[in-house]
Amino acid sequence: MALLTCIGMFLVLIAGVLVTNTDSGRGCGTDWPLCNGKFVPAYTVESMVEYSHRMISGLVGLLVGATFLATYFWKPAKQKENLLYAGGALLFTVMQAALGAMAVIWEQSSVVLALHFGISLFAFTCTWLLYKLAKRQTLENGSFNAQASSAASGKSTSIAAVPIALYRSIVAVIVYCYGVVYLGAYIRHTSSGGACEGWPLCNGDVIPELSGTTAIAFSHRVAALLLLVLVALLVFYVRRAAGQSAELVSIANKSLVLVCLQVLSGGLLSLTLGNEDVYVFTGLIHTIIISALFSMLVLLAIRTKAYTR
Repeated sequence: MALLTCIGMFLVLIAGVLVTNTDSGRGCGTDWPLCNGKFVPAYTVESMVEYSHRMISGLVGLLVGATFLATYFWKPAKQKENLLYAGGALLFTVMQAALGAMAVIWEQSSVVLALHFGISLFAFTCTWLLYKLAKRQTLENGSFNAQASSAASGKSTSIAAVPIALYRSIVAVIVYCYGVVYLGAYIRHTSSGGACEGWPLCNGDVIPELSGTTAIAFSHRVAALLLLVLVALLVFYVRRAAGQSAELVSIANKSLVLVCLQVLSGGLLSLTLGNEDVYVFTGLIHTIIISALFSMLVLLAIRTKAYTR
């Protein structure tokens, strides 16, 4: 059930990006939850894209609610961490729906609209963390006897604790990563991406004239580059401080791969700005990778917290 919820929330993310990239936010006028006053709207590309997003979000919202109820009432699943992720998914899903409705009924600024993706990202991350936790608990239950046998024979399965400073460093990188995500969403809603032509240079300059939308687009590129550096330093820190934990090193390595792919997908996004048909797909790729990166960093923080001293 957690896996289905995670997949559903991923589809909500994708549908939301399609709405933004195809400029379909007003495809249903100012009506909500109906579309231009109808339950089944007249066929136009904009209305179908927008209405599909609403339908997917509604169905997934029901699934998120059902998953929360199952977690809350099913005794084996009712644990503090499970409830935290299930409750977080429900909370952010409701917030996402409310913000989406307000954006349709009342005209919203780009600053507010950019929050919509950030909230969706939190909802997806919560569902993914719930799935990973449920999977871990299943495996741990299956291997309980083996662990008990190992303990009885005197073999230690624990690893050395990692310093709390590592955990705090990961949290700081997560906060910064969210800032980069928000800035990217803001650029998308203000259509500022085209202000920096070419890649990796911006309008042929290492440092372009920093005015208007060019400053916004260039700041996002610099922020993304800094994120790459921070994640690389973080991976080095994890390998030194938690080298005995194959799990933490593996998650950190995956984060490094994802941030590299994110930078490259950003370059691809910049190079396809002039082709609307291709840009829709490169925008999806960019969103998928940053969602995976953010979720992986959060998982790294959670698992590191379990090993801190």
